[in-house]
Amino acid sequence: MGGFLNSTIARKFAMALSGLFLVLFLAQHFSINFISVFSKDVFNEVSHFMGTNFFVQALLQPVLIFGVIFHFVMGFILEAKNRGARDIKYVKFAGNENSSWVSRNMIYSGLVILAFLGLHFYDFWFPEMIHKYIESHPEDAARYYDELVAKFQSPVRTILYVVSFVFLALHLYHGFSSSFQSVGWRNKYAKGLRGFTKAYAIIIPLGFIFIALFHYINNL
Repeated sequence: MGGFLNSTIARKFAMALSGLFLVLFLAQHFSINFISVFSKDVFNEVSHFMGTNFFVQALLQPVLIFGVIFHFVMGFILEAKNRGARDIKYVKFAGNENSSWVSRNMIYSGLVILAFLGLHFYDFWFPEMIHKYIESHPEDAARYYDELVAKFQSPVRTILYVVSFVFLALHLYHGFSSSFQSVGWRNKYAKGLRGFTKAYAIIIPLGFIFIALFHYINNL
């Protein structure tokens, strides 16, 4: 595996696969959270299932955590390699003539998302682990909705979430479509696929923003 990842093409391929995996998780995560806008009871039921199901907790969750770590580590490695390869300094950079602002600054949008993940883990994952495995509370299948809503009482935290989702949109706008190019997806469906990835990059983050603002306004 180490020898395989020494190749730039292999690193980009691995980066793309991990990114596509995380995109699938993002859609699933959004689908569950969006339920909270319509039904407290259904959201609690789905969240309780995800929080107690053995397959989800013992298999999918570790794979997800590994995927997140792998994606960001690989991103940092690729950025470092790219910077090291730029041994010729241009007097004037051509800007968007060669690439978009988003594509040139993926590392920065990625860093914002990484910081957001830290906040998200602090808000939800760590309390969940403490609740179940350290404090050993009796299982309460009706607690999930109230825990979610409580996080959006603070305007500062709500703004942080909104800003993070804006950067997520920027990151996805370039990263999602380029992932398919990196894994060699070039056929008659490529143009339609690019359109889908651009729409996904806008709609899913906007949906998360809507959820955050919805619960914040309901808390007023």
